[in-house]
Amino acid sequence: MMKYYSTNKSTPEVSLQEAVVKGLAPDKGLFMPENIKVLPQSFYDNIGNLSFQEIAYTVADAFFGEDVEPETLKSLVYDTLNFDTPIVHVKDNIYSLELFHGPTLAFKDVGGRFMARLLGYFIKKQGQKDVKVLVATSGDTGSAVANGFLGVEGIHVYVLYPKGKVSQIQECQFTTLGQNITAIEVDGTFDDCQALVKMAFLDGELNKKLNLTSANSINVARFLPQAFYYFYAYAQLAKQGKAHNVVFSVPSGNFGNITAGLIAKRMGLPVKRFIAANNSNDIFYEYLQTGEYKPRPSVQTIANAMDVGDPSNFARVVDLYHHSLAEIRKDISGEWYNDDTIKQVLKDTYTETGYLLDPHGACGYAALENGLNSDETGVFLETAHPAKFKETVESIIGKEVSIPTKLQAFMKGEKKSINMDNNFEQFKKLLLN
Repeated sequence: MMKYYSTNKSTPEVSLQEAVVKGLAPDKGLFMPENIKVLPQSFYDNIGNLSFQEIAYTVADAFFGEDVEPETLKSLVYDTLNFDTPIVHVKDNIYSLELFHGPTLAFKDVGGRFMARLLGYFIKKQGQKDVKVLVATSGDTGSAVANGFLGVEGIHVYVLYPKGKVSQIQECQFTTLGQNITAIEVDGTFDDCQALVKMAFLDGELNKKLNLTSANSINVARFLPQAFYYFYAYAQLAKQGKAHNVVFSVPSGNFGNITAGLIAKRMGLPVKRFIAANNSNDIFYEYLQTGEYKPRPSVQTIANAMDVGDPSNFARVVDLYHHSLAEIRKDISGEWYNDDTIKQVLKDTYTETGYLLDPHGACGYAALENGLNSDETGVFLETAHPAKFKETVESIIGKEVSIPTKLQAFMKGEKKSINMDNNFEQFKKLLLN
């Protein structure tokens, strides 16, 4: 059985089941797998001939195979990945890894769907009837998690989101679902929502009375499966003979996505290096320059899913590199872009190549356009469909962005949400009732 330890190292190691059901460690640290298995060379030699599901199952087995029966794990993986994440050539040696082909048109569908299924499996195994999943969202997490858990037995999801700070299209993806999903509109920022969720986990009375867990990228079952698409991206490049000196440029907010990539590299995936692309919330960029990590309140940008002033997964990144800045710098460089630059990049790329970026992907693309050597192949993560930021993108390119059918379906629903002040006692009361 694989053990999971806390990044704060002051609590005993736990099983996968406990790590997934608990979400956050009792010492407030984040769970990490005790060992990261390196996959055999034969797997990498043959990777171009494997399907997304076959690749993902091999990777999942390395993490979860000791704790979940092979048939169950296989069906979890195959069921999660019922959509593609294709590599699309944009220009020169730059490719887009399109992660928006899932049900809610965002990269979080991979982690959200996998986590919902794994948690559902563990809860059934424990014979529990009533688990409350708490999730704070700055936009896409809420919809991916809510849709991943929609109708999953024994689980009720509470999505907390900052009032007036998520796009209308994002909002309708989790406020119109009903069933076992409750949307809570908090008068505050994303950081306030995340703080309310963390306070709930640390509240003795709540935890005595309720079974609480989290579905933010702090949960190992949410962030580890994101490694799947790094392997699949590499496989697609390998198939085209382009898989040498691969550089992944990752739009970074809470840093779960890039952490999954770093773990893929640890498993032997031949990645040359990573770029963490920030918006004006450039806390990590600053850390790389100065060696000092100084969180601060987040500022609002057009790449709103990355508006994070104290990225949770930073703890995992430094843990992975044993707190060595020099080692981190070998694998990761940083860039950051303000709104004006993001708009310019989005517009110029569309004009020049016909490829339409979303504001988050634009940060990843910009980092490659400026920072790629001629012998490298750059892949940026296009994390959400541009139509999710319809007004913003249309105002930049001066053209209408058509809305995919999947999104249109959500927009027909009726918004149902509970309004709440940024007040823990109020939130607590709501959960207890």
